[in-house]
Amino acid sequence: MQINNDLYFMREALKEAQKAADNDEVPVGAVIVANEKIIAKGHNLVETLTDVTAHAEMQCITSAANYIGGKYLNECTIYVTLEPCLMCAGALFWSQIGRIVYGAADAKRGFSSINLRVTHPKTQIKSGVLANECEDILKSFFLKKR
Repeated sequence: MQINNDLYFMREALKEAQKAADNDEVPVGAVIVANEKIIAKGHNLVETLTDVTAHAEMQCITSAANYIGGKYLNECTIYVTLEPCLMCAGALFWSQIGRIVYGAADAKRGFSSINLRVTHPKTQIKSGVLANECEDILKSFFLKKR
């Protein structure tokens, strides 16, 4: 059942990535889930807000914390279309997110390129969920930019 849920929620994150692309933002989307329910949605807003920290994950963390009324998200899962960067992984560490599920790997800026564990020790990580779809939306976006 977890596999089906992971696919469903990653598709929801892809919808958020499409919203970013439609607004000429790098198409990264994320959702945070608690008890099989989406409690936060977000996509990149870096250009819109002129804020380098306005990544999809950061939008979701803030929204989820407001929703649950607390800063710890240890009972939650974040689904994000691109492997979180070091900044976002750090924020996910501080939120003590229970699980990180991401689609496309990011060999240049992804947190796993660092040889240290930068996520919370109790956080479970799953990569490669709908990786091709997540990569395709990014490749398409950058092809249009060139």
